[in-house]
Amino acid sequence: MAGGIGSRFWPKSRNHFPKQFLDILGTGRSLLQITYNRFLKICPPENIFIVTNSQYSSIILEQLEGIDKNQLICEPSRNNTAPCIAYASFKIAALDPEANLIVAPSDHFILFEEVFVERLRFALDFSNKNDALVTLGISPIRPDTGYGYIQYDKEVEDGIYKVERFREKPTLQKAKEYLASGNFLWNAGIFIWKAKAILNALKKYTPEIHDLFESGKEHYNRPGEQNFIDNHYASSPSISIDYAIMEQADNIYTIPSNFGWSDLGTWNSLYEVADKDAMNNVVSAQQINIKGTQNSIIHINSDKLAVIRGLDNFIVVDDGNALLIYPKDQEQEIKDEVKQLTEKFGNRFI
Repeated sequence: MAGGIGSRFWPKSRNHFPKQFLDILGTGRSLLQITYNRFLKICPPENIFIVTNSQYSSIILEQLEGIDKNQLICEPSRNNTAPCIAYASFKIAALDPEANLIVAPSDHFILFEEVFVERLRFALDFSNKNDALVTLGISPIRPDTGYGYIQYDKEVEDGIYKVERFREKPTLQKAKEYLASGNFLWNAGIFIWKAKAILNALKKYTPEIHDLFESGKEHYNRPGEQNFIDNHYASSPSISIDYAIMEQADNIYTIPSNFGWSDLGTWNSLYEVADKDAMNNVVSAQQINIKGTQNSIIHINSDKLAVIRGLDNFIVVDDGNALLIYPKDQEQEIKDEVKQLTEKFGNRFI
């Protein structure tokens, strides 16, 4: 899935070029390219499909060597994850009714890729043999309020647990209770299931979405596909896969995992995984003078000279026509700030 705009990473992430296409980690590759190469360890390039907004198709074709335009699943509007997963599942099922699928975001950080691949192969084996909707849950290392949680129950097979319920982002006190209980995982939004399993779940729990995309079965992987999607996609309910399926279905299983995961959803999450200098700063800049500054993340464009003094626990990001200077511990407000700025000044800064 590569269609989001990453507004919490503003101003680096913009509507015309969001974070999944950026080299946000400073590796010389975008997050999308890193994710694509990671999945090449699991399947051949022709089996990888990218769900994205239509406006990003040319960027993806430029960044991903080996991807054909027929592997781009272009949504004409942003209707959350349930419709895009439904569309992709119908399209892939039309190619192979027995397909075993992995659904994953394009912009996550995975430190231990070999462990990640092993966990996915383990999950694929289980989903291939069972009518199961599987998710990789991340073993929590702190009481984090920025993630949804998975509460799991009994072990049904070695390393595989029945999911009791999904929990929304908690308060700090609740997050501490979840961590202490020992049967809660972070919800990473990584799903594994047979195409027919997810299509059956859509039919049972969200028939409106199922019926809309089923009505286009004759068009998938044929010349009329995009025309059908352009005419009908926007009428699909805007709802996440968690609300639509995962919080309702009774065949949900999770595999507790620990492969150095971060969703890279915010500047603070990038700060946590990035290399730091002697003052605990994460700095991406070529021409900069920093003194008396600590615990901060600083991104300055290469054509700028920056002088920074006396900051502690701040985000400083200069990019094009926008500058962000914000307390790091208040970064959850940035998304709302961007929304207000859009309403006041229009889209040209967003």
